[in-house]
Amino acid sequence: MKDLINSFYKNHSLIYKVLLFVSTTFLIVYLFPKSGKFKYNFEKGKPWQSETLYAPFNFAIQKTDEELSIDKEQVEKNSIKYFNINTTVFPEVKKEYNTQFKVLFPDSVYNATQSIRKKGNSILNELYLNGILNQSLSLSDNANITILEDRVEKKKTKFSKLYKLNDVRSKIDSELKKANLEQYINPLTNLFFNIVKPNLEFNKNLTEKALAESLNSLSYTRGSIDKEQLIISKGEVVEGNKYIILKSLEYEYESKVWNESNYNLIVFAYTLLVALALLMLLLFLRKYRLDVFNNNTKVTFIFFNVLLMVLLTTIVVNYNSALIYIVPIAILPLVLKAFFDARLGLFAHVITVLLLGSIVSNSYEYMFLQITAGIVTILTVSELYKRANLFISVGQITLIYIIAYFAFFVIHEGSVETMEWNTFGYFVLCGLATLFVQPLIYIYEKLFGLVSDVSLLELSDTNSNLLKRLANEAPGTFHHSLNVANLAEAAANEIGANAMLTRVGALYHDIGKMKNPTYFTENQSSGLNPHDELSSKESAKIIINHVINGIEIAKKNNLPDRVIDFIRTHHGTSTVYYFYMKEKALNEEVDIKDFSYQGPKPYSKETAILMMCDSVEAASKSLKEPTSTKIDNFVENILNKQMDDGQFLNANITFKEIQSIKKVLKHKLANIYHLRIEYPE
Repeated sequence: MKDLINSFYKNHSLIYKVLLFVSTTFLIVYLFPKSGKFKYNFEKGKPWQSETLYAPFNFAIQKTDEELSIDKEQVEKNSIKYFNINTTVFPEVKKEYNTQFKVLFPDSVYNATQSIRKKGNSILNELYLNGILNQSLSLSDNANITILEDRVEKKKTKFSKLYKLNDVRSKIDSELKKANLEQYINPLTNLFFNIVKPNLEFNKNLTEKALAESLNSLSYTRGSIDKEQLIISKGEVVEGNKYIILKSLEYEYESKVWNESNYNLIVFAYTLLVALALLMLLLFLRKYRLDVFNNNTKVTFIFFNVLLMVLLTTIVVNYNSALIYIVPIAILPLVLKAFFDARLGLFAHVITVLLLGSIVSNSYEYMFLQITAGIVTILTVSELYKRANLFISVGQITLIYIIAYFAFFVIHEGSVETMEWNTFGYFVLCGLATLFVQPLIYIYEKLFGLVSDVSLLELSDTNSNLLKRLANEAPGTFHHSLNVANLAEAAANEIGANAMLTRVGALYHDIGKMKNPTYFTENQSSGLNPHDELSSKESAKIIINHVINGIEIAKKNNLPDRVIDFIRTHHGTSTVYYFYMKEKALNEEVDIKDFSYQGPKPYSKETAILMMCDSVEAASKSLKEPTSTKIDNFVENILNKQMDDGQFLNANITFKEIQSIKKVLKHKLANIYHLRIEYPE
């Protein structure tokens, strides 16, 4: 059990990466649309680019949305509308009619109104024979009506045969005019207005149920295609019935492929593809970016960004695949380049685009546009902390999108007459969304504890609290750091290293000297040297401890780890040679380890550059009557000694690059120590 726990702690970093890899794989597969993918890409109005296609199996031709809409309208129009009849209403109305009629026409004129009485009864009988509806119901005249009495069908009729309450007056008018009784229209109308009630009530539940059954029985297909029947020839334009047949084949193919019986198998296949792509990304980190691979936070950050791009794209695809180019995929290489380097950013971008190619339509066109945009992003975006650079680069990326899309469209269509100009608007929106990378980088810095060029620019400000404190407490060291920063920045630019990071590292590399500033010669202005009262070992210990003190101060002031690396490595494992030789003169058996820095040695180009520039700048103060030859020999001796000591073995820097750095340092020192003429007093 103890061995198992020890093994777990020993390999916890690798175990975390495995869990991260597995969880990311399953999340991406989960996000992918759960449907089969038709193996042919086609668009309406464009030529068929694949080989001549024959039907692989028998399938039905699906109706278009327009055809289905017409069929549904017809079904809704012909669907039966059910009404319940209230048989008690008519007797009540008849009784009320007789009562009210006697009031309206007294007995004295009763005999004279027998004809109108009979006509009124006749009108009532006809109204209630067909039925009276509430006038608020709106149906077409040809609607099929079924009248139910106690849930039993009583009669069928058309909606136009039924009466509404507002039809009563017109019925009275027409009937009395036919009988030459126009003078009784107003009193009879008033009478009917008081007594007539609707006897039909719309049965909504039964009507909706009948409509649902009719819609369920609606056929979604028309005709069929037999196996081996020619569907479309190569180069033929996809339009009309050909397009409908191809969409039907696509639907049938996806429904056959992605069904319950082989669902798990296809999910497994998707998982294999996603796992393979993510494995390539991990292997790239393992082989070419070992420092990133060993940092679980950085690996998590990379996988998180890949997953975020997949999430955004799948959301858009599920909502409306026509909006696919609004997703700012170019943010991924921008972010990764800002925190790591261009090569890693481009590789992760290509892996992500390959993953997305399996879920978007026109996958070749999509992948070509996105990979091209990623390459342009890497090549054009430099010094992200300069706002103008980002705007210019986003403009170039948008232009590349438009040019590539235009070229694809002309290849497919052969003309620009049917160009979908709104797609260009999508590219502009994508470019505007890409500008969100600036606040996104700030958010990532806070969430993952990473540092970008934007943060480095802020740290390079000499008015920052820590550098102000250095200038006040150790002014000589501050001036030395400024000189080293200028030398290091020039050297980094010469060999293509990160100049901003190198400059910031140089500005902060000696902040540990603030703890004991007077023990370092550049801060001794009084002429007194406190080392005169100390032994060589004690002096060496104070000198060596400025590295540890610097790390403590940096962490206390929340400097990024990438900057602390410069403090940690700027002396490597070199020796405090002056005090070592002083002690050796007294004791031949002196242990050199007591006079050596603890390291580690520089493990990047930037930290190696700082070591060279720091040593050269500090030692240059001892030059007397410097000449061009003296400066050249001086630089060669210092850097060659560092190389002989193996200080650059862990840094990915070449001999050619070191030679270039030597030239820069010689040129810069020659400018610093150039001869001046003596001005007369």
